[in-house]
Amino acid sequence: MNEIKIFSPATVANVACGFDVLGFCLDSVGDDMVIRKTDKKGIHITKIENFDLPFEAELNVAGVSALAMYNAINVDFGFEIEIYKNIKPGSGIGSSAASAVGSVFGMNELIGRPFNKTQLTEFAIKGEALASKCEHADNLAPALFGGFTLVKSISPLQILEIPAPDDLFATIIHPQIEIKTSESRAVLPKEVPLSDAIEQWANLGSLVHALHTSDYNLISNSLNDVIVEPYRSQLIPHFNEVKQAALLAGALGAGISGSGPSIFSLSKGLETATKVKEAMAAIYSKTDIAFEIHVTKINTEGVKIIS
Repeated sequence: MNEIKIFSPATVANVACGFDVLGFCLDSVGDDMVIRKTDKKGIHITKIENFDLPFEAELNVAGVSALAMYNAINVDFGFEIEIYKNIKPGSGIGSSAASAVGSVFGMNELIGRPFNKTQLTEFAIKGEALASKCEHADNLAPALFGGFTLVKSISPLQILEIPAPDDLFATIIHPQIEIKTSESRAVLPKEVPLSDAIEQWANLGSLVHALHTSDYNLISNSLNDVIVEPYRSQLIPHFNEVKQAALLAGALGAGISGSGPSIFSLSKGLETATKVKEAMAAIYSKTDIAFEIHVTKINTEGVKIIS
């Protein structure tokens, strides 16, 4: 193959109690990218649609991750990258991660898959760091592996795959405001009370167990963030109203997607997830804030070839 078209999915990171380590992959939202071999050596971004992003490889997250991988291989050709950006930058559903993952996944396919998913994540981290000013993989890992993932360690990189119950659906509302990851990190406390830390890691442990056992009641009881949400929620207009509306409509739980402003909820069954969608949308419909909203199954495949 000399050219490949891929779908690089959106993701939800943190998942309430799993700050910087837990994430899951969305099924119906993502970027399309075309990667092709070219006689001209190096990494060349030739097309970007829908958003005004840098074409210089060293200034674009897809380009930075691609360069990291390119420098690790010995080839006498280069790669061109086309980005059809469907995830708005700064949306909180892994826009930069989708770009970073898509470029390295596509390149890897074109050269015979010499790298495994963990190695691809290591390359993609370099691109993600350009956007968020730090290396983290809670969006990258689910985009590459699919489903739920837990980043056990960054150095050395260790990613654990977590099963998703068959009837688990996500509802994501994205108010059309921008919150940069770097800004949302700045509002977080440098220290937290030990009692909060204990509660948080108890919630994370029980959520992982609940996902393994398809225990929806325990999922609901575990989706509680006592450390990050109290601070970041202040940056998102009407967050508490939207979360309460989702819970009243039957959601198992709700929280901030990544660094925001998107808000996620998890529900058992499509019917409930659709009711939650209507309830969440009703809150923003009363404001002058435009929004997008999605209902999706958990994507267990991750980034994939579409042609």
